[in-house]
Amino acid sequence: MPYSVLDLSPVPEGATPADALANTLDLAKHAEEWAYTRYWLAEHHNMTGIASAATSIVIGQVAAHTRTIRVGAGGIMLPNHAPLVVAEQFGTLATLFPDRIDLGLGRAPGTDMMTARALRRSLENSDNFPQDVVELMGYFDDASADQRVRAVPGAGTHVPVWILGSSLFGAQLAAHLGLPYAFASHFAPAALEQASEVYRETFRPSEALEKPHFMLAINVFAGESDEEGAYLRTSMQQAFANLRTGKPGPLPRPVEDIDAEIGPQMRQMVDEALRISAVGSAKSVEHQLSKLIAAHEPDEVILTGQIHDHAARLNSFRIASSCLGHLQAA
Repeated sequence: MPYSVLDLSPVPEGATPADALANTLDLAKHAEEWAYTRYWLAEHHNMTGIASAATSIVIGQVAAHTRTIRVGAGGIMLPNHAPLVVAEQFGTLATLFPDRIDLGLGRAPGTDMMTARALRRSLENSDNFPQDVVELMGYFDDASADQRVRAVPGAGTHVPVWILGSSLFGAQLAAHLGLPYAFASHFAPAALEQASEVYRETFRPSEALEKPHFMLAINVFAGESDEEGAYLRTSMQQAFANLRTGKPGPLPRPVEDIDAEIGPQMRQMVDEALRISAVGSAKSVEHQLSKLIAAHEPDEVILTGQIHDHAARLNSFRIASSCLGHLQAA
């Protein structure tokens, strides 16, 4: 079972976006060494704690600094863009880095409503998401002789397209179009079981895919002990609480007492949203990953984890890779 990385290029407190992007390139090079299959980046806007807003540019840099790992978007928020522009961007990436580029597509704006308007795209564009996906995929096909509008580069690149989602809408669309489906279980797990069931039961084979391919997103906070893993997780818990209360910012430093920081009621809500997680020592993380994989039977997992200290973040992904390697061997 392939395992991959989802990176938001987090900007830690006390650091800059330049630091965050340098950390992304460093983690990508290590992920390649640790046998991760894909390295995906996500589009967010107007968030001082995330540096991957210009997602296609960061993808190009990651691809240029690695050799074999697949690089892609997890995802591009299609309502923010004209399908032709996305096709040209990812067609260019696929031309520069053949057979290494993935394109995951999401339906949310990836930001607040004021910023969505600043992106000059109508909020009604999300209603056109299925049609926009089909139009975009058409630009990656071989161009016909009478085709008036083409993506150059893009036509003939056949960039693999994924549907991302956290609801039944994305599951149904991915199944209808015969595309691989990645569920955002790392922050919105409520519909996980139902969405995976709907996707698998209603999947229609296509030229892109013969059978369903379901990706499960898991948070990982791995350390040398259970206590260290829980300590590292407090940065993400604080960041999620800040986002829920309308105060997003740089990724907070970890704290010893998360309840004292955000309160037990908020902590309970945050932990429910982040419940698809593996936290602790290598032994604990391996056990938790094994349980999640057995419960949801994904075809692939993608790991994420916003950790304040870059060295600790590297170590967490290293430990997780080792754990998944052991599970594969078993």
